[in-house]
Amino acid sequence: MRVTHLPTGIAVAVQDERSQHRNRARAIALLRAKLYDIERERADTARADARRVQVGSGDRSERIRTYNFPQGRVTDHRINLTLYKLDQVIEGEALGELIDALAAEQRARLLAAEDAVA
Repeated sequence: MRVTHLPTGIAVAVQDERSQHRNRARAIALLRAKLYDIERERADTARADARRVQVGSGDRSERIRTYNFPQGRVTDHRINLTLYKLDQVIEGEALGELIDALAAEQRARLLAAEDAVA
């Protein structure tokens, strides 16, 4: 008995039993298992890709911010800003400086993108 899944073109041939009905049932079961494995592999790959994008590699080059407590320093690596006010940043007093610098960098990036388009 030979069963072919038309959308994917996967074919399964079974000739174990003497009964055609049993061979057909076994071929359909094998085909179902193959299709399930293919779909599960596709879903696992998609999930792994999505996770890899969200998590990143964990490499040092992906640092966003460094908090150095012995020196009282906070550094934002995206905009190369270093503040020696770690205590005030943690308490929220100097957090505005960090946010303002990030917002200014974002505005500059958007303006540069507009100039590149125009």
